[in-house]
Amino acid sequence: MNITELARILKVPTQELRDKLPLIGFDIGQKAIKVDGKIAQRIINEWPILIKQLAAKQQAEKKQEITAVAQTAEKPAIKIPKFITVRDFSFATGSPINKILSELMKNGIFSSLNEKIDFDTAAIIGQDLGLNIVPAEESEAKDENEETDILKRILGQENQTDLISRAPIIVIMGHVDHGKTKLLDAIRQTDVVAHKDKPITFIDTPGHEAFTAMRNRGAKIADIAILVVAADDGVKPQTVEAYRIIEAAKIPFVVAINKIDKPEANIDMVKRELGEQLNIVPEDWGGKTVCLPISAKNNLGIGELLDMLLLTAEMETKNIQANPGSSASGTIIESHIDRGQGPVATILIQNGTLRVGDPMVFNGLFYGKVRALEDYTGKNVALAKPSMPVKIIGLKMAPKIGDVMQIGQGEKLKTSKTFARANETAKTKEEKKAAVDVKNINIIIKSDVLGSGEAIEGSLAKIDQEEVKINIIAKGLGNITEGDIARAEGSHAKILGFNVQITPLAQKLAREKNVEVKSYRIIYELINDLKAEVDSLIESKMARLDLGRMKVLAIFRTEKSSQIIGGRILDGRVEANSLIEVMRDKQIIAEGRLAKLQIAKQNVSVVDVNQECGINFEGKPVIKVDDILQFYKMEKVKKEI
Repeated sequence: MNITELARILKVPTQELRDKLPLIGFDIGQKAIKVDGKIAQRIINEWPILIKQLAAKQQAEKKQEITAVAQTAEKPAIKIPKFITVRDFSFATGSPINKILSELMKNGIFSSLNEKIDFDTAAIIGQDLGLNIVPAEESEAKDENEETDILKRILGQENQTDLISRAPIIVIMGHVDHGKTKLLDAIRQTDVVAHKDKPITFIDTPGHEAFTAMRNRGAKIADIAILVVAADDGVKPQTVEAYRIIEAAKIPFVVAINKIDKPEANIDMVKRELGEQLNIVPEDWGGKTVCLPISAKNNLGIGELLDMLLLTAEMETKNIQANPGSSASGTIIESHIDRGQGPVATILIQNGTLRVGDPMVFNGLFYGKVRALEDYTGKNVALAKPSMPVKIIGLKMAPKIGDVMQIGQGEKLKTSKTFARANETAKTKEEKKAAVDVKNINIIIKSDVLGSGEAIEGSLAKIDQEEVKINIIAKGLGNITEGDIARAEGSHAKILGFNVQITPLAQKLAREKNVEVKSYRIIYELINDLKAEVDSLIESKMARLDLGRMKVLAIFRTEKSSQIIGGRILDGRVEANSLIEVMRDKQIIAEGRLAKLQIAKQNVSVVDVNQECGINFEGKPVIKVDDILQFYKMEKVKKEI
């Protein structure tokens, strides 16, 4: 019997029937189309009794839950938002991070300190820890578009009289081909540091939409944004994405219309598209957004752009302050492992002053002392003040992009590594368990910097499918070496490099071992190649397509395994070569195939609603007048990613 027909007989929605059947002892599967006739009849007969038993069981469970909640409610309430990082949950509850991670692992959840858990998970963990977790009011919940809570808390604790203006932090955003890098080069040539004796800090973010996460981080630590749009190309999807991030971060911005030196440049076209697609109305068109024409290549309009950024910063004075006398705190904007220097990271100091010798703490964990600092030119410096990006040397481990650094004492990294190993082991077990009947694509990722690797990993997670899994066997920084080839051969993986090279020895070994190695400069080319491979491995599945129903009006001939029948189409349509279900008293009594379809003794391919026709039914000859014939087809459907 068709599952939809069974649902109609029982007078319940089809999906509700699918959900309840396993609970009452009939696990037919969520994707089942048909139910065995005997089982279907048993379900119909036992349905009222089984549903009553299920309701009684659920009511008893609810009473137990209410009792447990009542016992927990006697303890002080801890308000938690819809989503919270493990680190912030530890801070809010006063529970040790190690204990929270342990409870998460017991519940099959493997999270790092910076990963978010939802309220339901937090409530379960809180109950295991004997805490009373309640949802925070909307006004109390953390605003995802604001800066990191730690930095807000630090600045909020500062004496207002100690706060002074700092250099504004500018983030440059836009499409990958619209000239962001050229603009940065042009700004460097104008000696931006000395522009009107007012320093400005610039942060570049990759232009492709695969780096959404990185651009979000950039917007959060920035005071002002420059949205770059090419005068010869106009608003592109990545432009829209960049603007949405700026808009969500609630930071002021100016539009730089670049490449005005090109013959095909059309500034009015760009302004029109800004209005149509982003609802941005330029200032000279009666709006509030400053749109400046520039040519980064020919150094045109750069001075005017800097002047506008300084003017915007002056209007945002209250939000661009810091206390240089405090201990340093800031956000990691780049991180990688250097062959000679070990783990290094670039940090943007947002409050206080960072000095050589300071102990660094990330998420409560001690990462080592500052051994050396380098400014953006590579020159060694003794300290870094607010708004200054500086490279840190002396880390025991590379932090993640977006991590917040503070100066002080913290737990040793040993604990973190122990849980990291436990997480990896548990994940491996889960992956092996889920790998049955699943096609796998094993890859090794080598990237130039940590941010690139994170962006690739995040994008690959979006194209992962139930039928085809992308397994990241290993990931690392730097050029592709012989060790990578050996690992790829042992795990039957391919190596994907981004902005890195392959050593001559590794290239030779790859040819000998028949290991596939691909190098990319644009992330979306890498993602699209893997997406195409995943798509090629997804098999088409058969899906039922209901066509229409016919009421039997006459039986013209009955033979051993066929009947010739006349009837009228009640709804939908009938197509030649359809499959047929014979319905009587809302029960499927037989199935067959439509061998011939005729109107007035003429063969036809389609008969529409309210038309009368004759059919040659191939199947068990049990059809009678007034029976209902359900026509359908089985079609191959391929899931698109």
